[in-house]
Amino acid sequence: AMLGFGARLSVRRGATTSSFSRISAQKRGFHNAFSPTLGLGEEDKHVYELAHDFAQTRMAPFASTWDQEESLPVDVLKAAAELGFGGIYVREEVGGSAMGRLQASLIFEALSTACVSTTAFLSIHNMAASMIDNYGTNEVREKYLPDLCSMEKMASYCLTEPNAGSDAASLKTKAVKEGDYYYLTGEKAFISGGGHNDVYVVMARTGDDSSKGISAFLIPKDAEGLSFGKKEKKMGWNSQPTRAVIMDKCKIPASHLLGKEGQGFVIAMKGLDGGRINIGACSVGGAYSCMKAAKEHVQVRKQFGKELEHLQSVQFKLAEMAIKVHSSRLMIRSAAQLLDEANPDAKVTCAMGKKFATDSCFEVVNDALQLFGGYGYLKDYPIERYLRDLRVHQILEGTNEIMRVIVAGSLMKEE
Repeated sequence: AMLGFGARLSVRRGATTSSFSRISAQKRGFHNAFSPTLGLGEEDKHVYELAHDFAQTRMAPFASTWDQEESLPVDVLKAAAELGFGGIYVREEVGGSAMGRLQASLIFEALSTACVSTTAFLSIHNMAASMIDNYGTNEVREKYLPDLCSMEKMASYCLTEPNAGSDAASLKTKAVKEGDYYYLTGEKAFISGGGHNDVYVVMARTGDDSSKGISAFLIPKDAEGLSFGKKEKKMGWNSQPTRAVIMDKCKIPASHLLGKEGQGFVIAMKGLDGGRINIGACSVGGAYSCMKAAKEHVQVRKQFGKELEHLQSVQFKLAEMAIKVHSSRLMIRSAAQLLDEANPDAKVTCAMGKKFATDSCFEVVNDALQLFGGYGYLKDYPIERYLRDLRVHQILEGTNEIMRVIVAGSLMKEE
């Protein structure tokens, strides 16, 4: 049996804290006011430090290679799972870590300081695993979750379709029940892990054309009638494969329905609330790394007879970057805390945090690239990879235009 997260953290705490302190002393170069652990309690600090130490040792040295070779680092993901990062929200009796949304945001922020793309893949796997844990039967949970938590198997989330993006409730994939089986027909687009992953959480229509006609299903990779499109060539997120998921009378046991018929859209949207926090946290981690790199660069780069750090315009640019990273971090963590508390207003705070963090942090990375000048445009330096990886965060988990729709709708409601 896997150790619970608390036990794993205790085992590693001594080594992790000392190695993290060493990394801090050698590489961070920031005053405590800009530390990602500012204001965190001791346990949450240790969660961040554990993830950050792993990111710097197991991810950062190889992230550029994964990007260029378009390779998914399966061994590294399995190693992350040994720390409890494969089933972050999943209950402990099936191998999960039973953590909350705030601690998850700390993990994804810390891991993204090294590789945004791989971390985002991990966040989607966790979202799908939590849906299976929350809505699957005990039989299904016990069959699939131990392997998902160890990342011996990996999971994808399938909502978007070629003609159902922002208008997710208009999806056309159909599920028909015949006896003890469901048969699903339709196509899902832009699926992270498509063709590679072992488990697919799929939203399909069992009822009318409204959002209440949608149900959620678990489809194993070996299901009859399941196939995949070509591997997409993408601007970023290259360490994870993306393909269409195609179902042609795809046959699954009726027990693989998650929740009840008609509950699928609610399940999907609840998942996206957490997904928005996670993708915002990934943006914060990436932006923090780029801000740090830009600060170090301007301290050594000389023009006009002195280091760039002495120019007030450069100092002001770095100050703006620091403000954006800090503000984004606070909004994401606040939304995560409200989600942990099941606050009825969590949905809108998740939307605000996602929109603000993904926009602001992309600007930070773009500003970092500008401070690097021509060097920032070269693949010898990591800034351009962060830029490519962060750009899609303004589109997925609900576009930032849809985030405005959610915020405006809440804003205009009467008390």
